[in-house]
Amino acid sequence: MSEVAFPGNLATLPSTLPRVRVLLVDDNDGFRESLAMLLDTEEMTVVGQAPNGAQALAMIEGIDPDVVLMDVRMPEMDGIEATRELKARFPSLGVVALTGSEDQRAVRDMLVAGASGYVLKDSDGDEILHAVRQAFTGGGVLSPEVTPTVIDELTEALGRERRRTRQLEIAQEALLERAARRHELIARLGHELRTPVTVILGMAQTLRKGTAPEEERGAILDSLVDRANGLARLVHRFEAAVEAGLTEWADVVQVAREVAAGYQRVHVDAPEGPAMASLNRTAAHRIIEELVDNALAFSPADAQVVVGVTLGTTGPEVRIIDRGAGIDPEALHRIFEPLEQAESLNTRTHQGVGLGLTLARMSANAMDGDVVLESTGTEGSTFLWTVTRPVT
Repeated sequence: MSEVAFPGNLATLPSTLPRVRVLLVDDNDGFRESLAMLLDTEEMTVVGQAPNGAQALAMIEGIDPDVVLMDVRMPEMDGIEATRELKARFPSLGVVALTGSEDQRAVRDMLVAGASGYVLKDSDGDEILHAVRQAFTGGGVLSPEVTPTVIDELTEALGRERRRTRQLEIAQEALLERAARRHELIARLGHELRTPVTVILGMAQTLRKGTAPEEERGAILDSLVDRANGLARLVHRFEAAVEAGLTEWADVVQVAREVAAGYQRVHVDAPEGPAMASLNRTAAHRIIEELVDNALAFSPADAQVVVGVTLGTTGPEVRIIDRGAGIDPEALHRIFEPLEQAESLNTRTHQGVGLGLTLARMSANAMDGDVVLESTGTEGSTFLWTVTRPVT
């Protein structure tokens, strides 16, 4: 980008306000120098310049800026990742994104990362100065050229996440209810078993001591057998109650086929017979849907996603296999973190604020299972949902 000429009729700010310390981060030297001249006023001072996010992070503590004017697209570390790290370390730091009008998706990602506002690189000087001052005072400025589209995308994304969160809440409420009922039944079981066990133990001790008269021993033995049979029937009744009241037996294959029916490019590879497991059906649907949505988003438009169901040593295993380009090794440690995606942040092309894998793992953990990345490579990735967590 060539050097930018800003208009001379810049709005002046009240001299009583403290001077704003600004760090400029942009990979274009000429544009950075133009910004430095613009911001060299009685109200503002440029305390540092950096060509990328990595250098900005390295120098931030030594210069203590109030506001960072941050380019979005830069080599080594882009503005999205740099903003995320800066806001994690310095939550009160103001960040204003600099972007082109075509970078609507990048603007959305910058706002999610923590930027308080953004301005276009071809904005006039007054707008840039105003954005810096607003960031310093805790406000924000959104350029009108791209605001409607970005707001629509954020509104749609937040709506999807609210629906997903509500579905997760419903599943968790069901699990909590099952746990409460389990606790109640266990308490009742202990109370009801204590009396017959005590009676049986007393009879057995009497026989062992040999203190009972000979003519009464047969009756005691008969009573002991009756009590033992009654105890066995009681245990059986409680087992049936626990299974009927708390365990929702479901066919994982059937759940997978129900989910796949809502997509044109999803194929289920499963055994002919059922794969039964004790789980919450709402949560199970949500787990497979989240993993399928993730697989479709990162696969070519004409590629098929496979949902494979097998019987593992500890229960059913569900694998969602995509045909994407694989996950960057540097992103592996954060793919299950909220507000993350596995794409390189300076080349992200897929929408979504990155909660799908997090919700899938949370739901699986709530049912004593787990979701992990089993494999990834240039031919695609495989995510594995173990319906029952293996014993370690």
